[in-house]
Amino acid sequence: MSDISKRRALKPKDPIKTLLKLFSYFRYNNLLFISGILTIVLASAAEIGITGMLSPIIDVFVSGGEKSEAVKHILILAALVVLAAIGHYYGNRSMASLAQRTIHRIRKDMFAHMQKLPVSFFDTHSHGELMSTFTNDVDMLNQSLEQSVSQVMISFITVVGTFIMMLVISPLLTLIVAVSLALMILLIRFIGSRSARNFRYQQYSLADMNGYIEEMMSGQKVVKVFNYEERAIRKFREKNEKLREAGSLASAFGVMLMPVMGNLTFALYSVIAMAGAFLVINKAISVGNLASFLQYTRTISRPITRVSNQLNTLFAALAGAERIFNILDENIETDDGDVRLIRDYLGKGKHCWKVPVEDGSYKFVPLKGHIVFQDVNFGYTMDRKVLHNINLYAKPGQKIALVGSTGAGKTTITNLLNRFYEIDEGVILYDGIDIKRINKHDLRSTMSMVLQDVHLFEGTVADNIRYGRLDASEEEVVEAAKLANAHSFIKNLPQGYQTMLSIDGQNLSQGERQLISIARAAIADPEILILDEATSSVDTRTEKLIAEGMDKLMHGRTTFVIAHRLSTVRDADAIMVLEQGKIIERGDHDDLIKQKGIYYALNTGTLELE
Repeated sequence: MSDISKRRALKPKDPIKTLLKLFSYFRYNNLLFISGILTIVLASAAEIGITGMLSPIIDVFVSGGEKSEAVKHILILAALVVLAAIGHYYGNRSMASLAQRTIHRIRKDMFAHMQKLPVSFFDTHSHGELMSTFTNDVDMLNQSLEQSVSQVMISFITVVGTFIMMLVISPLLTLIVAVSLALMILLIRFIGSRSARNFRYQQYSLADMNGYIEEMMSGQKVVKVFNYEERAIRKFREKNEKLREAGSLASAFGVMLMPVMGNLTFALYSVIAMAGAFLVINKAISVGNLASFLQYTRTISRPITRVSNQLNTLFAALAGAERIFNILDENIETDDGDVRLIRDYLGKGKHCWKVPVEDGSYKFVPLKGHIVFQDVNFGYTMDRKVLHNINLYAKPGQKIALVGSTGAGKTTITNLLNRFYEIDEGVILYDGIDIKRINKHDLRSTMSMVLQDVHLFEGTVADNIRYGRLDASEEEVVEAAKLANAHSFIKNLPQGYQTMLSIDGQNLSQGERQLISIARAAIADPEILILDEATSSVDTRTEKLIAEGMDKLMHGRTTFVIAHRLSTVRDADAIMVLEQGKIIERGDHDDLIKQKGIYYALNTGTLELE
């Protein structure tokens, strides 16, 4: 897609709707919002009154009237000045506080909403893009709410109030001002629309560059190993240049408004001065009225100039708000499962499924871990199927191995088992129950996954193990670590189980991180265990430790193993060989060797997995 096409694609679908969504957040702080509005209205009215007081004061001195009359008007003017100052102070303070509370609420809603989004959302959005929305877009919106919203409100009230006062003084001069204001508004719309488009493209380019930086920073080892530095720098320069061009265009249109509006304001002032002088000579208005009207001319154009100067921030904030609300508008993961898990049923230490039946009663099905796939078809997109007519079963306690080249559909099967995605056709049964009927939270609470890429959180070793079951005691944490063969290395850490881990456990080796991952799965005490390439990136000695830990963990549990190293699946009860989303061979190790098919070729080295 060309840069021009991207700019057009970034055109807002409904900016008014975006603004209404943003303003709807003010309802959480109604008192603050209303008090801010009232003080701003009061201050703006006082400012309009200050200009209006020039007329009687000047007329008193010109006509040689009573000085006491002039003093009275001057005292009223002083009171209005104090009122305007106090009103603006409290109004701006209230709006700044409102902005902070609104942004606080938006951040909270965004994070909470993202926790409820399906895995498919994160598969189609880069981490860098999402982080850019959380940081750059939210910060830009915060800046706009703090600085621009109150200015826009003050400007609107000032323009309306000033226009009314101008009509009272001279309808003819007001008509000249109205024509000039219409011209100003047309120019603002013309320049502003182009500025807004370029600011959206700037935010898009910024998110794209941030995503690339995050990708390069997390993959520095790969960059160094494959001497990718120069290409990385060159690609970054391209993205940085696109951001510079977008920013330059956005700023160029933004700064153009200020001088254009300023020159139009001076021209308007000159025209009003000449026309007003003619009216004074013909005694149509007084000198004081002309002085007030000239000041109102500057007053009514100043808010428009001020708002036009804020358009850069407003357009950037609107672009950020669109991206924020696009995330908040994403459909959360739905769960219409009516089958719930009952733990420790009747106090007998056993778990069962509580299944509603048609007559309104319930039947209780023991939780065993019996899995059956019947004629399952699935595709991540409508036009491309990944799995074709998958049929398999795993009896309670069995170990099922999935073997095949990359992209054959092995991980997809486990994704469907967790209901990260819903199948297109067929049925998956869990203890004889369609998993679409099982509540997702309860379904996933019976499963644990040990992945090739281990993710550990910043915190203690014990906290990371306890992530599998947050209410686990210290003794249970230690027992899980022993089961995973992780206890010996943990107790040799500086603070043992209380040793602080950095993000992703960078202060541990790959094998140690994997052992903690196994302990985390163990403490969850799952009925179904999924091992996805769990030993593919560790050395042989560590693999042996991990294998021993996994053997203990797998005992008595239904286990699905995805592995490239065939030595780890020889003892499986059943091995499924997948190719292009189809099961082409099945059986245990001895059966498949006798068939002398693909599995035999893989074991003898005449064929390698891609």
